[in-house]
Amino acid sequence: MEFELSETASLIRDQLQRFMDEEIYPAERTIVEEYHNVENGQDAPTITALRKKAKAVGLWNLFLPDDEWGAGLTNNEYSALCEITGRSMYAPRVFNCQAPDTGNAEILLEFGSDEQKEKYLKPLLQGEIRSCFSMTEPEVSGADPTGLQTQAVRDGDDFVINGHKWFTSGAVGAKFAIAMVVTDPDAPPHQRASQIIVDTDAPGFNLIRAVSVMGHSGGGGHCEIRYEDCRVPASNLLGPLHGGFAIAQARLGPGRIHHCMRAIGMAERGFQIMCEWVNQRESFGVKLADRQFIQEWVATSRMEIDQARLLTEHAAWKMDKFGKRDARQEISMIKVVVPNMMMKVLDRVIQSLGALGVSDDTPIAAMWRNGRALRIADGPDEVHKMVIARRELAQYR
Repeated sequence: MEFELSETASLIRDQLQRFMDEEIYPAERTIVEEYHNVENGQDAPTITALRKKAKAVGLWNLFLPDDEWGAGLTNNEYSALCEITGRSMYAPRVFNCQAPDTGNAEILLEFGSDEQKEKYLKPLLQGEIRSCFSMTEPEVSGADPTGLQTQAVRDGDDFVINGHKWFTSGAVGAKFAIAMVVTDPDAPPHQRASQIIVDTDAPGFNLIRAVSVMGHSGGGGHCEIRYEDCRVPASNLLGPLHGGFAIAQARLGPGRIHHCMRAIGMAERGFQIMCEWVNQRESFGVKLADRQFIQEWVATSRMEIDQARLLTEHAAWKMDKFGKRDARQEISMIKVVVPNMMMKVLDRVIQSLGALGVSDDTPIAAMWRNGRALRIADGPDEVHKMVIARRELAQYR
């Protein structure tokens, strides 16, 4: 495994770090205040201005390995950049590298028709529109997507969609959704579903609400959607008919790398804040940094972050070298290890900061609130552990 970045990736990393230091970190407090005064789904004015700056200097669409559409970086190279952007919750949006747009762009590039790329992918990559991904349903287990109930029935030149979704993240203000829907209810479990592009202004696409998540329902939201006789052109079918599960798996591999490296970035930012704080804060006449239990938190956090990073870099490297399928075990492992590591580190940071840690005067509380969902999103810990164990045990039968 090669740890050294290519010259191109190294130059982008250094440029990205400077942009974070000079533009994003100093603007975070302003961005938080601005978001209180804009409508859900709209960017804060400072975010809009920073996006223009980032695009002008070429820090844009860094996630795509395709030279024509993106920066041409490998998964492993982009993972190093993803950790840097993960240090601020606002940075991915600034660089047009935010979920779920990234995953949607990847599958549009791989499976989309020329017409779909022109209508949906190009404006998405140019930053003119946003998108959402509509799969999870409240009536069935999100951990088992073979149980999806939302159906699309062919009617002439159209599909007619009926069903109930929620946690369609980013739907407020999105131009289109990519919906996972059942197109053959009688087929084997992994051949029942297809993915269809749905314009959010299509009649029958009904955004019910942004689900409040730990007291927060702003931004693009995690939305409840009802598809009620929602008619879309058959040409909006993404990829092959009944190929929804294969497309979903193609989407999830890189996406899990991105999620994990951003989570490592959050943990690293929190670790930095903790170390700076305990070095200057005193209690009972003694610096917190001189307390043994604080030193244990620092040492354990440093080891856990570095272990998680190495495991994730290895997964990204293996995906680049051997493909997504051969790296699936490593991808499942990082999906369990990294979010749990992040939550433990951020919990120590909160405890070391005391009352300041649970306030929104630092980014830590918001990182903790948002980070908790990663133990559920893209597959809960328990399912990944079950799959990891089955693959390991199969080698010894």
